[in-house]
Amino acid sequence: MNLRWAFPRAVVACAPAVALLVGCGEQSGSSPAASTSGKIKVTATTSMVADLVKQVGGDRVDVTGLMGPGVDPHLYKASASDVTKLQSADVIFYSGLFLEGKMEEVFTRMTKGGKRVYPVTDAIPREKLLHPATFAGHADPHVWFEVPMWAQCVDVVVKGLSDARAADREYFTQRGEEAKKRMAELHDWAVKRAEELPKEKRVLITSHDAFSYFGRAYGFQVVGLQGISTVTESSLADMSKMVEFIKKNDVKAIFIESSVPPNTIKRISEDAGVKIGGEIFSDAMGTPGRIENGYDLGTYEGMIKHNLNTIVNALK
Repeated sequence: MNLRWAFPRAVVACAPAVALLVGCGEQSGSSPAASTSGKIKVTATTSMVADLVKQVGGDRVDVTGLMGPGVDPHLYKASASDVTKLQSADVIFYSGLFLEGKMEEVFTRMTKGGKRVYPVTDAIPREKLLHPATFAGHADPHVWFEVPMWAQCVDVVVKGLSDARAADREYFTQRGEEAKKRMAELHDWAVKRAEELPKEKRVLITSHDAFSYFGRAYGFQVVGLQGISTVTESSLADMSKMVEFIKKNDVKAIFIESSVPPNTIKRISEDAGVKIGGEIFSDAMGTPGRIENGYDLGTYEGMIKHNLNTIVNALK
């Protein structure tokens, strides 16, 4: 069972640059097909989506990500340079399920204007999504933490790239199947790693409620101080409830998230007398090229392995 406290989701206002983009997108007309020579130019929102495109596209895509390490997509506002990247792309991929806030509306208008725009989570059956009662009917967007769910998003990337360049469809399809196989192996590893902890010790406490799919897949009770979105702030009452929960359940460690300021979790750590078990990745992956235990923290695999290892080691 996941514990949550109610936090209505707020919609982030568009930055002026994004508002300009909407107007331009409606006048742009259909996007030309990607050239048969050279690489397909792709713009992706989160680092997880960018990684997915790279896995499928290989050396036939040139991927530009808008959100780097430590960036919170719930609060993200596009800059003028982001607008240029979106306008110049052959294909645009984003996560969807309102993870990117007001940018969802921008992408919808760009699609109507002829741009190839794909929310990768469209591949996930709606009945598989979690719908917290405190989230006004919207689905939890943090699906990448349940690896088999994220693997389903591969098909959207294969379709999007194949639509842009039909001649490479077989190449993208093959790489998509290889990516799914790697994710199946990653999921099996994650299940076994989680099972190193007794069931009663699998309690994950973090800054915001981003790990419900992780909890469902790997048997953790998940408690987030904030709601699914980081737009809202936690109150003193919420913090008090968290401290009480930690003491009552004898939780051994709590965790900082890489894309959320750590001050509140540090305060709870002091008040509850519980250690901080480390920093885990939530809405963004790590720095590309930073190697830890043989895996790259700037990859999806590295993100999942870092989180599991950090959590399990701290709670043992």
